[in-house]
Amino acid sequence: MNGTVYKSTGSWYTVKSSEGEFYECRIKGKFRTQGIKSTNPVAVGDEVEFHLENIGDETIGVISEIGERKNYIVRRSVKLSKQTHIIASNLDQVFLLVTLNNPPTFTSFIDRFLVTAEAYDIPVVLLFNKMDSYTEEEKFEVQWLMDLYSKIGYKSIPIEAKQGINVAQVKELMLGATSMFAGHSGVGKSTLVNALERGLELKTAEISEQHMQGQHTTTFAEMYDLSFDARIIDTPGIKGFGIVDMDKYEIGDYFPEFFELKSECKFNNCLHLDEPKCAVKAALENDQVAASRYRSYVQMVTGDEDNPYRER
Repeated sequence: MNGTVYKSTGSWYTVKSSEGEFYECRIKGKFRTQGIKSTNPVAVGDEVEFHLENIGDETIGVISEIGERKNYIVRRSVKLSKQTHIIASNLDQVFLLVTLNNPPTFTSFIDRFLVTAEAYDIPVVLLFNKMDSYTEEEKFEVQWLMDLYSKIGYKSIPIEAKQGINVAQVKELMLGATSMFAGHSGVGKSTLVNALERGLELKTAEISEQHMQGQHTTTFAEMYDLSFDARIIDTPGIKGFGIVDMDKYEIGDYFPEFFELKSECKFNNCLHLDEPKCAVKAALENDQVAASRYRSYVQMVTGDEDNPYRER
């Protein structure tokens, strides 16, 4: 039987068969030793082959094969650098929710996420949420960030999930596609999904006043079929996002504005650090490249990722 993984808890997987039936499945133990370095050999979005087995009075599915992934979003925990986790696979696009505060989303986090998506050719739309909670000065800062990323080529949309502002615009982008929703805990992922599809009623939680951080309401990644010809994958809040298996010489290629300038550098293998006649450094000095983006790049290339939230 063939199917698609809709939920992964680490030991059990909910699979929707090609006939539309849902089955609770396990995997063969050998998957854990087939050279898959991630903590989860099977991810939400995976196409799998499985068969049914009777164990006592219960019938369960056993996943025997994972189909080739067209793409996936993978992250490395900043603190546990040897641990990697595939968040979801076979995506048409990702919506990354960003909040200026409550909780704060720093550009270092955004840039790491975007680099990973670029590496696997996954389009990202930035959703700047909770717009009604900001002061005029904060709205100006959000507009600055939106302009920064829009100029690079990333669609950036201001939204207010609770009030439904610009939710229809998001909905239109989702038609006919499998979309992943990502961001820190508390940025409003589940609230937005509930606004898109009222019947789902995903759990939401308030922000911790003491630490201005979100409380985890989504424990495991899970995919949902929506009524308007769309599928969404709701994911647990991501605290840190470390890039995985990237050579330092290729990281610059995943910054679109750096890649455009690459051919103008004196050296073909320019790292845009201390090399002479570097087009990226020249653009930085002329304010054609954002300082925050360059700072994120240097952190990734030099491995200075111990504190990715150090600066916005």
